[in-house]
Amino acid sequence: MTGLRLRLRLAPGQEPADVAASAERLRHAWGVHAVYVSTVKPGVVELRLVGFDVLRRVRMPRKVAEGFLKVPVALREDATPFIRDYRTIPHQLTLGATLSGKSMYLRHLIAGLAPQPVALVGIDCKRGVELAPFASRLSALATDPEQAAELLPVLVKEMEDRYDLIKGRQGIAPDTPDEEITSDIWGLPEHERPVPIVLFVDEVAELFLVATRKDEERRDEMVTQLIRLAQLGRAAGIYLEVCGQRFGAELGKGATMLRAQLTGRVCHRVNDEASAKMALGDIAPEAVSAACAIAPEQPGLAVAGDTSGGWSRIRTPYLSLGDAAEICRESAHLVPELPSLKPFRPDVPARPVEAPVSVVKPHPVTD
Repeated sequence: MTGLRLRLRLAPGQEPADVAASAERLRHAWGVHAVYVSTVKPGVVELRLVGFDVLRRVRMPRKVAEGFLKVPVALREDATPFIRDYRTIPHQLTLGATLSGKSMYLRHLIAGLAPQPVALVGIDCKRGVELAPFASRLSALATDPEQAAELLPVLVKEMEDRYDLIKGRQGIAPDTPDEEITSDIWGLPEHERPVPIVLFVDEVAELFLVATRKDEERRDEMVTQLIRLAQLGRAAGIYLEVCGQRFGAELGKGATMLRAQLTGRVCHRVNDEASAKMALGDIAPEAVSAACAIAPEQPGLAVAGDTSGGWSRIRTPYLSLGDAAEICRESAHLVPELPSLKPFRPDVPARPVEAPVSVVKPHPVTD
């Protein structure tokens, strides 16, 4: 029990802002941790009274409205679950310094999507240390920029093939530009609908770093392909989850354009204010100070927002790497058949067979 909810009918002439302005006084009067005000319908507001800091020790609600491409990944400060809904917010940028809880957030996303009929694709330029434990559930995995440069064109081609499928089904002319198609795969019959693809990019800055002119050409190609996936992938059922420590114009050409396509933003503890501004400054400037105030001893705490301007503090519960990997192993049979991604399917080592432990019974003691 975290608190209670009250619904109030407004008097004639009152508006929800009047109640919201009194929230702090109500908090002191009732002796609770926080009071949140939301509008239910015209003339009715809901007051959510939270009795203690629910983010100090996170316990997710027992009953959460889950669904296809929806993952309850964290808890909001008003004790409601924060649900990552890919149908509503197709692409997201997640920033956080080392040991800020970014990997835990990513772990929850993969574990939540693993039992669902979706294809999971990973780009982990840290030699796969973050995503390799989930290889049994991944349809494709690239562990360095060279492999990523080979994988991204395949995803773009998969997206273009899905657009051709939509055109053929709906009678659209084959030469119609993809940008002019307003429908998506969800309008196709279920037996013809391609499986959704979620692309996880960990440490995205590694894709932008260059050392030689040849690397620069490869980088420009990869950035262009990521931007295309972000601009056009939603209608084709391809969703992006981009993670990193910093993400701004200093990464190079195309970084700002890619960030503008990532609707959702989650900012964990960062090392400087500029990093928080990269994540939240263009959508909710007042949330930047909240992100900068996250203490190092509170891993998993983050500020989540979207391009509508709304934001809230969230915290991800603890999930061990072993438990998340076991969920992926149990869901390995759900890996969809995508011929284009088959060459990139990671090799999953066989689980070691444990030798039976022989129990030595003690000899009976005789006098």
